[in-house]
Amino acid sequence: MAHKTLTISEEAYNALARIKGRDESFTKAILRLTKKKAAGNLLDYVRSFSPDEELASAVEKVLEKRGKLRLRSPEL
Repeated sequence: MAHKTLTISEEAYNALARIKGRDESFTKAILRLTKKKAAGNLLDYVRSFSPDEELASAVEKVLEKRGKLRLRSPEL
């Protein structure tokens, strides 16, 4: 297999490193991320990511705050 050298920013490298699997090479991560898929749904897309505790905590906080809100109907 031929190899190519790519130059990417530190930010791009860190982003790719965060989303690649523990036992996944950068090459495999790039191929997975760029592979064209048939139209899927949001759940399939979310399941393609590794578990992220920080994101899960943020979502839980938003859901807690939403549960405390009271919505009012506009007066017409």
